[in-house]
Amino acid sequence: MAKHSDTSWKQDHPSTLFSNSVQKADRLLKHAKSHPEEIAIEHAFNQIKHAENARFNAEQYGEHLDTVQQNKEYLEQIKQQLHEMKNDMNK
Repeated sequence: MAKHSDTSWKQDHPSTLFSNSVQKADRLLKHAKSHPEEIAIEHAFNQIKHAENARFNAEQYGEHLDTVQQNKEYLEQIKQQLHEMKNDMNK
């Protein structure tokens, strides 16, 4: 039987939430690359904002900071690729 607590797993494990958010941003980036439409890129940017909020919470929590740093760097790569895609679309 599952253990229940007053706090959600998202609050208990913010580094996991950040990792999951970065993975989702990566999936949305891949989708935007295969379907280069403005709405797909916008969804990916929205997920990046969500992931950045999760990063802030994970850094405040102060555990698994090596993983948080790796995900932070990967999120920056995703963001850069999305900006390049958006710029290419606006040409």
